[in-house]
Parts: sequence; structure tokens; C-alpha cells
Amino acid sequence: MTPAADTIAAVATPPGRGGIGIVRVAGPAVPAVIAGVIGHELEPRRATRAVFRSETGEPLDTGLALYFAAPNSYTGEAVLELHGHGGPAVMRLVLARCLALGARLADPGEFTKRAFLNGKLDLAQAESVADPTDTATTIAARAAARRLTGDFSREARALVDALIELRMFTEATLDFPDEDIDFLRAADAGGKLAAIRARLAQIVARARRGALLRDGLSVVLVGAPNVGKSSLLNRLAGGDVAIVTPIAGTTRDTVERAIEIRGIPLTVIDTAGLRPTDDPIETLGIERTWAAVGQADLALVIVDARSDAPPEGADATILVGLPAGLPRVVVHNKIDLTAFAPAVATRSDPVGPERRHVFLSAKTGAGVELLQHEILAQAGAHEDMEGTFIARARHLAALREAETRLAAAAQHLVASPPPLELFAEELRGAHTAVAAITGEFTADDLLGAIFSRFCIGK
Repeated sequence: MTPAADTIAAVATPPGRGGIGIVRVAGPAVPAVIAGVIGHELEPRRATRAVFRSETGEPLDTGLALYFAAPNSYTGEAVLELHGHGGPAVMRLVLARCLALGARLADPGEFTKRAFLNGKLDLAQAESVADPTDTATTIAARAAARRLTGDFSREARALVDALIELRMFTEATLDFPDEDIDFLRAADAGGKLAAIRARLAQIVARARRGALLRDGLSVVLVGAPNVGKSSLLNRLAGGDVAIVTPIAGTTRDTVERAIEIRGIPLTVIDTAGLRPTDDPIETLGIERTWAAVGQADLALVIVDARSDAPPEGADATILVGLPAGLPRVVVHNKIDLTAFAPAVATRSDPVGPERRHVFLSAKTGAGVELLQHEILAQAGAHEDMEGTFIARARHLAALREAETRLAAAAQHLVASPPPLELFAEELRGAHTAVAAITGEFTADDLLGAIFSRFCIGK
């Protein structure tokens, strides 16, 4: 543990009025703060009712004081928590008293950064401290708790251990090139590498689903005017979010709504109908439609079910105009005006490859559940999301780097003769990438970027 040179303090509860407010202090000056604010020593890890006093002995507040002696605290240092009334003015007075006794105002995330630097949390756990306050669904909250308790870190460390073992045999082969012993063949390097890649693939899948839980999915509704885009948005949102009229072109601007489908957060975006027009306002709305499409994760192309033919005309033009890599589902709306039943089908269209088609009625709700299931399937979400990790972009980038490195290593291993130096280098790169998840190999500037996004008091 590296002792901190200074003492930090901050209000650890959200701004505004509340029943309870907490001022947290950590560092070597905690005993001086206790003496100045409380006036007597505190028994570690025991809540003590106390009066919080000013420099002149005047009461500032009353509440509970909790003292955690180093190293048995959140940060690994001496920590004091003053639990008082949650009025902003009261909290400012108590905090100012702590600052006057030798503490300084903490930077965002500095308490958790100290916990990481003192070995109380690894980097993946430290990052997850902010996740429970950021998650929007119950499934995401449970996934965040799993990462905070170290599930993701344990998986990463197990992968690192397997890579270390394989690197050990590789380095042994390189260190003894003249010996008549093929360490790699004897150690089944190919089998070990295949097992590592399979394990990594499972972690990547769980992490990607976790990223979906954290960041959600942006779903854009596109189509010609008057095909029912706004009606579908209202149905998915469970309320009257968008104005619906029989008049084509009613929607002139994008309308967004945050919803949840089986624990997955979605942002559904209704857009202006796409058609040739000379109306400057409608033209601006169409421009915003294409801008929304460019930022979306999934496009729902709404067509009128009364024309049960492959998309043609304006609908075909819309499909062709979508970005090539954007997943899309064709939604045949208004089946209540036809003899069609709710259904999901896969069709090959003249304007593109096979794609999924959903037949529904936004007006009655028939088939909407099928569409919800299809949205989740397109997103790669499964019915059971309980085993996922809340992953950040940094984690996914590290895992992708490891996948790339291990794929290259597999190519080197099957060469004849295998270039062992290159094989060893790819293993080293994969090892470094995975180890960076828990913070074993992390640059100081990356640490600063990570913890700067935290709340003050965390």
C-alpha cells in the first residue's frame, strides 16, 4: 500500500435536500479531523452518535460518526464518515470544517482511485463503482453488482493465468533451442491455445451483452409518410408520445422515447416520413431523419401491410439508402386492415439480401411482441441476461485486441516451421491486453481519464 501524502474530503451524497447527508474524509489527517469535529476518539467500525462542532465549539449538526482505521477501509487509509442531516447548507458547513482541519476537496473519483492504488479494488471493480448509479434497468443493476464483486475480474485473471502458462512453455522452447525437447508439442500448445480462444470468446459475448445493458440500443423508425411510424412508437412506449393523424407528413422532426424491453434499455426514434418534397420544413425533417439513421444501431423500416409484395418504389429506395452495415427489420404495419396474422418471416428481397420481416398492427398491438423479440435478437440479446458483465468500451477494446492477437498466434502455430518468436510476441500482446482490464498494465494517463468521470465523493 502506498500511503497518501494528503487528506481528501467531499460530500458523498447527491446535491440537494435529503434526509441524510454524508461527508467522507480519507488520509493521514483523519485523526486531527476527528479531534476537531468530534472532540474525542472514535472506536473503529462502530457508529457513534456525535455533535459536529465548529472551531469555536458551536454545534454545526448532530449525527453519526464512523471511523475506519487503515488498512481496513474502503481506500485502505484512515477514513471518517460523518452522517448528518441532508440539507445543502449543513453539509457545506461540515465539509468546510473538515477542510479547515487539514483536508482538501477531493477530485472526482479520487476515493475510488485511492482504493485501486492501495490494492483494495482492481481496475475493473473500481470502474464498476459508478455503474449502479448509472444503470437504467434491474437486470443492468444486477450485472453491475456482479462486476463490483469481482466476477468479471476473476474471469479476466483466469484468462491471464492460462496465457501465462502457455507463454511459459513458449519461452522455454525459445530459451533452449538446442535441446532435443519440443516443449510446445509436449505441452499441447495448440490445444491450450484453442481452449484460451474459446474461453475468450465466451467472455467477449458476455461483455458485449453487458455493454448493451449499460449503453442500450438506438432504434430508428423510418419509412414513407403515413405508414404508422408514430403509432408504432406510441405502442412500444405504452403511451401517446407522438402525434398521430391521417395526414401524411404530420411528423416533421425526430421524436425520441426511452423504453425497456425485457431489461434492455432502448431509445426509439420516430422520424419524418421519407418522400420527395419542396416543403422547406419537411425537407429539414427528412435531413434529420437521415442524421438519426446514421447514429442508429438498428433500423425498423415500416411499410404498409396492404401491399404484401417485396419492398418496391419508395420503400425499396429507403432500404437501398440505409447504411450498408446497419441492421434492419422490415415491419409490415396495419395488418388489422388485411387478412394477415401476426408473423415473422425471412425473405430474400430484390433490393438486398435476406432480411427479417415482422407483420403487426400498431393500432391493435397484434404482433408487437414478435417485433420486441426480433429487436432483441438483432441486438444479440438473449432471454437470460443474468450472466452478463457490465462492460465499458475500454474492456471491449482490450478483449478485441486479445482476440486479434490470439488469432494471429494460431496462424503462426500451424506454420511449418512455426515462427516461435512471432508466436511468443502475439501471446505477449494478448496477455497485456487482458491484464489491462484489471489494471496490471495501465498507463497513468488512462487512470486519470477513468476516474475523472466519477462523482465527487466516490
